[in-house]
Amino acid sequence: MNKASLSLRPSAVVGTIDRRLYGSFLEHLGRAVYDGIYEPGHPSADADGFRTDVIELVKELGVSAIRYPGGNFVSGFKWEDSVGPRAERPHRLDLAWHSTETNEIGLHEFQDWLDKVGSELMLAVNLGTRGTTEALELLEYANHRSGTALAEQRIANGRAEPFGVRMWCLGNEMDGPWQVGHSTADAYGALAAKTAQAMKMVDPDLELVVCGSSSSAMPTFGEWERVTLTHAYDDVDYISCHAYYENTGDLGSFLAAGVDMDHFIRSVVATADHVKAVRGSDKSINISFDEWNIWYNTRFEQVDRIAGVDNWPIAPRLLEDVYTVADAVVFGSLLITLLKHADRVTSASLAQLVNVIAPIMTEPGGPAWRQTTFFPFAATSAHGRGVALDVDVTSGTYVTEKFGEVALVDAVATFDADAGRYAVYAVNRAVDAPTELTIDLAELGDTADLVVSTRVLSDTDPNAANTLDDPERVSLTELPSRREGSVLRITLPAVSWAEVLIG
Repeated sequence: MNKASLSLRPSAVVGTIDRRLYGSFLEHLGRAVYDGIYEPGHPSADADGFRTDVIELVKELGVSAIRYPGGNFVSGFKWEDSVGPRAERPHRLDLAWHSTETNEIGLHEFQDWLDKVGSELMLAVNLGTRGTTEALELLEYANHRSGTALAEQRIANGRAEPFGVRMWCLGNEMDGPWQVGHSTADAYGALAAKTAQAMKMVDPDLELVVCGSSSSAMPTFGEWERVTLTHAYDDVDYISCHAYYENTGDLGSFLAAGVDMDHFIRSVVATADHVKAVRGSDKSINISFDEWNIWYNTRFEQVDRIAGVDNWPIAPRLLEDVYTVADAVVFGSLLITLLKHADRVTSASLAQLVNVIAPIMTEPGGPAWRQTTFFPFAATSAHGRGVALDVDVTSGTYVTEKFGEVALVDAVATFDADAGRYAVYAVNRAVDAPTELTIDLAELGDTADLVVSTRVLSDTDPNAANTLDDPERVSLTELPSRREGSVLRITLPAVSWAEVLIG
């Protein structure tokens, strides 16, 4: 059996956990919105056409903020199409996903849905085919109380109170050649800075996210961040990171995806701090990791991509990946990585939420169910609160093709002072053997009265999944632990993610 150990140390604070770390993302893509959150004919639909079974699952997931409406979609989007009487809203071609957008759900309806699930709106503006003027107009429409043409238009459209959107994304993945209106770092940085300056003339307290690289594999990675921030550093609050991972047949490397995410974060922080030093600024730029997930993009590119000059379907089935136990273990390890950088990653968006590379799946007219990735997110959102703690993991290693030598166990802890509870999150990357994890509680003082509960996500078949035919095949299960004075011992199964609650 493999061995690993860690220490629970209240003084080893990484940073305060911002609730926005548990955000998500809904794009007008595939069945994310239509047949996802919105299906008027469904037996569970409320008076507004929203599926109440999905609403309850989103609440259970514990999503804090939701990025909208894209994503690649936003770079060709005219926000004006999505407000006003539904019967008058135009159908448009969506170049990003080769689909037809009906605009049946727009800003007002989406905010109504957010009010039902209790999440904050994080709004993206189009800096692909549009620019500063249109961003200012959307800001005025959304946030200005009354007395101007656009504010009065919002009121006439049924919302007397402003939307009050605080966090805004200045475009999406503008470094990517797949993006409508993609740009160079120099051109985008100048546009983002100009737009940010104008938006903050309306409201200096807005929180603005400038586009970083679409992935750390982009040929312009690092230089893109440096140039963009050189333009926009004084005017923005966050720079974005996006990262997706898939199992290409090398399970060992896949399980180590958190190593890549960790390098990505450290590199962006170093670049941002370099620009800070060059500018002599006293402000630090934080990271909005506003797209992250497991995504089988190779399958999409080879099989599912829509083409054809006359083929523009409405809400097609796209990116509906079925997630396995192994996928969920990697997913949980990515959450661990985000928490380990809670001092600088203060916002993150799981991409996406329903049907499209999502923890929640639906069938038209039928049920909604939890994918395997649902469980690590819901557990961490519920209990991973307060501050993140460095746990100083010691474990054996294994060699991967992509990342070289990697630790078998990765972990992080949190402490929620309000609940008086510690949470430890750990992943066992060993593919063929369990690992005994020893947790040293000595620094907690008298541990005699502490209550410990442990749950694990694992299966004898790492390819097990929840599907329409078998929606409850995988879930979190109780895992025994052993107390020996101030030491806690837990045996983590091979390819597993675990939550240990202590308090």
